[in-house]
Amino acid sequence: MDQTVSATRRRITRDESDGQPITADSFEALTRGITRSVERVIDGKPEAVRTALITLLAEGHLLIEDVPGVGKTVLARALAASVDASVHRIQFTPDLLPGDITGVSVFNPVAREFEFKRGAVFANIVIADEINRSSPKTQSALLEAMEEHQVTVDGSTHALPDPFLVVATQNPLEMEGTYALPEAQRDRFMMRISMGYPDAAAEALMLRQRDTINPLESVEPVVTASRVRDLIAWARAVHVAPSLEEYTVALAHATRTHPDLRLGASPRATLQLIRAAKVRAALDGRGFVIPDDLTALLAPVFAHRLIPTRAAAGGRSGAEAVAAVLAQVAASVRVPLAVRT
Repeated sequence: MDQTVSATRRRITRDESDGQPITADSFEALTRGITRSVERVIDGKPEAVRTALITLLAEGHLLIEDVPGVGKTVLARALAASVDASVHRIQFTPDLLPGDITGVSVFNPVAREFEFKRGAVFANIVIADEINRSSPKTQSALLEAMEEHQVTVDGSTHALPDPFLVVATQNPLEMEGTYALPEAQRDRFMMRISMGYPDAAAEALMLRQRDTINPLESVEPVVTASRVRDLIAWARAVHVAPSLEEYTVALAHATRTHPDLRLGASPRATLQLIRAAKVRAALDGRGFVIPDDLTALLAPVFAHRLIPTRAAAGGRSGAEAVAAVLAQVAASVRVPLAVRT
């Protein structure tokens, strides 16, 4: 075991047993412990790991979209394994039913009443593997859960565990047996990332290290769910200047009025951009957000919500057209100078 990770775990254990509140030092130690735990499994993808951590601490949900075999599910499982919390993995298939996700009411002949049997969504971290392989009806079973952290079955509402995070994976290629996520579903995800292929050195290292060993088996929890809630509260207290709130709204408004977009960023997107920027600032050791926090997260938070016009695509992929629009938006909106007041 890496000595640094081991030392971090010892600090984490002592912090939790003492019941001490989060400080800047303990926030840094705890988040570093999570990051290094995940990076033991995910080689050469520090930005993907960082984005997953930001999503967790910003109380969002993460969509990992890429071709098969690049580590989408491994990243989701490594993050889940690094937190001592309940984890359920849902393999989305064409025959998966909404009740398999949310739960169903079953009649108990002894008690002569209906009992609610919880579905797979009742966990702190839910891995929705290949989410686009199930029908839109089944996908929609996650809508209420992702937005309100609850599910309603047969008129009764049931709260989900806290914290609650959905990490979904999907193949972006239009292949047989897949269903595109509807706009309402995509808007529930705070951020979307792509893993990309590993570089040659990382791939060669993977061949040497993982020929006979599954690295996920060595991942151990480094924080508890309770401690994650403390980290979330710490990041939530990061200061955002009014000028940066106005800047965020201006960025979103620019996407809604851009001639190359049929659908711009939603108000939910502006709120989630602020929340993610707070976590990014906290991870960098700052108690306040700066413009770079917002622009660095603009593509992961906004891009999957935007729909370009056909004319804007002009032979390019939708992702390329959206990237071009976001670059124009970021350059056209005036950046505020004062950020600490």
